[in-house]
Amino acid sequence: MIRLRLQRRGRKKRPYYHLVVADQRSPRDGRVIERLGRFDNVSENKQLILDEERVIHWLRIGAQPSDTVRTILKKEGILYKMHLLRWGKSEEEIEEALQQWKENKETSDEEKQVSRKQRQKAQLEAEEREYKKQLEEKAAEAARQAKIEKAEAEQAKAQAEAEAAEAEAETAAEETPETEAKTEEPAEAPAEEKKAEAAEEPVVEEETAEAATEEEEPKAEEKADVAEKEEEVKAGESPAEETKAEEPEADKVPEPVSEKKEEAPVKVSTDMNANEAIDHIKNTPLEDLKGFVTDDEDRVTVQRAWESKQAE
Repeated sequence: MIRLRLQRRGRKKRPYYHLVVADQRSPRDGRVIERLGRFDNVSENKQLILDEERVIHWLRIGAQPSDTVRTILKKEGILYKMHLLRWGKSEEEIEEALQQWKENKETSDEEKQVSRKQRQKAQLEAEEREYKKQLEEKAAEAARQAKIEKAEAEQAKAQAEAEAAEAEAETAAEETPETEAKTEEPAEAPAEEKKAEAAEEPVVEEETAEAATEEEEPKAEEKADVAEKEEEVKAGESPAEETKAEEPEADKVPEPVSEKKEEAPVKVSTDMNANEAIDHIKNTPLEDLKGFVTDDEDRVTVQRAWESKQAE
């Protein structure tokens, strides 16, 4: 059986295909009967070149298209044209019918494209709302945690002040009995003791006078010794005692302070909204995007941008 099928050409990950007529029993890259066109759905051009007359010729004589080729021919309107030819339509009627079919197809494609863009826009807006909601929840949690920490700090400060006040009160209570005992004045002696002290006073004065004379003698000797030493110093004689010089302390070499290089924070997609993350993926080389899209990334648009970047 003769079939219309695609024959792979190109290189790894960048293929294109030839639309060929070949025997069903021949291998994919084997001998072909005729080449009818070229199909490229990988590049940006999406190129499709077909020899329409030869395709219709092979279909009329019984060649069977593969599933992929049938889909291509259906999208291009060739199968619809074959249907009109079998019904015996004239060339003018066929041209008019094909023109109407193409207009309807373009309108349908535009509607599909608009609906796809709307769906993508709605999905982006939903992801943005979810991202903002997560940010607000994180900010509220941080504010609540800060409030709790502030209350705990104030409570600890008040407790420390109360303990300090109690300690001061205890020390004041311990010191008051001693001060009261010191400030107590001695009681007045009876009249008889006062009289005895008055009678003994002259004796005390005599004893003190003798003691004073005894103390004055060594003081006079000390003054004489001091005067002799001063005269020796003036004459230039060095004193007996030698002063010891203080040894200077060794200079301490300061230890080198190790400088710690602050590492730049690594950017991840969850720290950005969807549009910013998509733009960063598109404008950044693939080798610099290592670790940018994490396992926590659940936004479909960001994942699609990352997959398309890897496929380039």
